[in-house]
Amino acid sequence: MGALVTRLRQASASPSLSVDLAAVADNTRRFVALARGEVMAVVKADGFGHGLGDVARTAVAAGATWIGVTSLAEAVAVRESGVDVPVLSWLNPVDVDVHQAVRYGIDLSVPSLEHLAAVERAGPVRVHLQLDTGMARDGAAPEEWLALMSAARRAELAGKVSVVGVMGHLPCADTLGANESGKRALLRGVEMARQAGLLPSVRHLAATSAALTDPGTHLDVVRIGAGLVGIDPSGSTRLRSALRFTAPVVQVRRVAAGTGVGYGHAHVTNRATTLALLPVGYADGLPRAASGAAEVWLAGRRRRVVGVISMDQVVVDVGDDAVAPGDEAVVFGPGERGEPTVADWARWAGTIPHEVVTGIGPRVRRLVG
Repeated sequence: MGALVTRLRQASASPSLSVDLAAVADNTRRFVALARGEVMAVVKADGFGHGLGDVARTAVAAGATWIGVTSLAEAVAVRESGVDVPVLSWLNPVDVDVHQAVRYGIDLSVPSLEHLAAVERAGPVRVHLQLDTGMARDGAAPEEWLALMSAARRAELAGKVSVVGVMGHLPCADTLGANESGKRALLRGVEMARQAGLLPSVRHLAATSAALTDPGTHLDVVRIGAGLVGIDPSGSTRLRSALRFTAPVVQVRRVAAGTGVGYGHAHVTNRATTLALLPVGYADGLPRAASGAAEVWLAGRRRRVVGVISMDQVVVDVGDDAVAPGDEAVVFGPGERGEPTVADWARWAGTIPHEVVTGIGPRVRRLVG
């Protein structure tokens, strides 16, 4: 009876995502040692799916001296989690609540004259002039820089803003040797700011890839987001993965050769085999595009996911091995025992690890340690 009760308890367990904060700390210390300047821990998208407050506090304790986010709401959440180092938010609408930024001591990026005018109406606030250094995306276009610098200087003289930084972003940092034009552009913008009478003390351009591969882009601060949680977009080094995603087996069945599995019978068994059902699917962050290629770790080795990944469930072929309801499958982990990694899932889905870790759904129970 005792064994049966134990098995039933195991079977009732839910899919879980374990966050290893020791890995975040180790990765942060690695970047702190590597950087020529300071480290800004970027914790946007809920800390790349690892928990905004937990990652922010861990990174600061491990040596990061700045926190970066996209939205003001994220910045406020960082402050309310107890972090007191400088916090920068850089992707805000023109009508952002500047009063809230001032109240919480949050730096704001200024990517346009319209944003500067909005900030001026509610200042004084610390700002970083955000320049488009090759992305044709966020930041002021080069032909607008002079006007932006001049207007920022007037606002600073009026006591409306304090220009503390100039920032840009590299478009091809994963490609070795592709950063020089972006670096030259940012330094040109910094020189224009100084000619306008501004004295920005913080220049930042490099994110994880450039921080790892191109020391010349480090300047005063490097922005590390994916690298904190063990993702190296440059493929140049091995960082510690901070996630382990598990799910229980909820049903096991023996099927004959020729059995169609799942929607559209995208997979048909070619032999008698055992199928195990896991209660996770694309609503929980498993990319549907990985159907037909993905694997999980179950009963001591990798097992193929067969059929189409559904919204709530996947089917795993375990052959003739013994598997029972309640057994734990590792969807992905650090890979130290042979289990699939986030990078594996990204490859199977034809995407990047960032999309996998930020796409894990709210139904998955979070465990932080």
